[in-house]
Amino acid sequence: MSRRISGFKPTGPLQLGNYVGAIRPVVRGQHEQDTVAFIADLHALTVQHDPVLLQSRSREVAGLMLAAGVDPDRTLLYRQSDVAAHLELHYLLECVASYGEAHRMIQFKEKGGGGGSRLSLLTYPVLMAADILVHDIDEVPVGRDQRQHVELTRDLAERFNERYGRTFTVPRAVHPAFAARIADLADPARKMGKTNASTAGVLFLLDPPDVLRRKVMRAVTDAGTEVVYDPEGSPGIANLLDILGALTDRAPESIDFRGSGYGRLKTQVADAVIATLEPLQRRYQELTDEEIEAVLAKGAEQAAQTADATVRRAKAAIGLTGGRRAPAGSPATPVTAGRPR
Repeated sequence: MSRRISGFKPTGPLQLGNYVGAIRPVVRGQHEQDTVAFIADLHALTVQHDPVLLQSRSREVAGLMLAAGVDPDRTLLYRQSDVAAHLELHYLLECVASYGEAHRMIQFKEKGGGGGSRLSLLTYPVLMAADILVHDIDEVPVGRDQRQHVELTRDLAERFNERYGRTFTVPRAVHPAFAARIADLADPARKMGKTNASTAGVLFLLDPPDVLRRKVMRAVTDAGTEVVYDPEGSPGIANLLDILGALTDRAPESIDFRGSGYGRLKTQVADAVIATLEPLQRRYQELTDEEIEAVLAKGAEQAAQTADATVRRAKAAIGLTGGRRAPAGSPATPVTAGRPR
């Protein structure tokens, strides 16, 4: 059985794109695959943040995942900072990574990386690699804008294995069908994101139904009146069809609105969004902070068992505590514990 991982950064309230592209695939795949899902709170430290808000956002993300159907008996769910192996492996991987590799990561450039940026903004792709490798992950579901990070992870795993012996599973990126399709309703040229400057076109998972409907009905459309799926020529309408298709499990190009105007399309999209999110919101409101924290604590305890074993394996290979040094000039001694290949 292959093993997948998904990380959720608590830097803002989750929105529909997070649900469709990341949370729902976890829920649907957790019975067929070994699944790891974690709250990536360490990644939230790469930019200015409010410590109190970070804690509440982390709990909110975990609660929404549980409300959406993530089963802690099927999915290993925990908070990243509760498992020290992430940080320990991060440093070991920095010892095989280069400055040039980290510096050319697109996220560093997009977030204004420069002399005044936190050093963690430069090095967090290596922490992301540690997040993946610490669990011997086979597949990493990502949008295409994140593929570069998985490629870095593969490079670091292969380099470590070549230098110090077979230690890590080398993962591969997989692309969920709708991971990158949900665009901002007010600006279809932009991806719907939880940290967008304006929230007018962002459907947050905890938006009340009347707010969700209002945002959909005000969605930017295109010149003309015919509803056709044309992402290049009619990106606003195509985005609405993408949302409707994602929530009703239909290919957006197959949805037939011939003879209907934009109003009927928007009404059906709003109905589908509300029908999807209202049950999730009810379940979320029923969860207590204590219940959420108990799930995260249990998950962290379980995660530490396998993650600590991976770190011990990596430390032994690289020549630290418990390691066996290979004679000079000979290849590194392979380490066969765990499931690297």
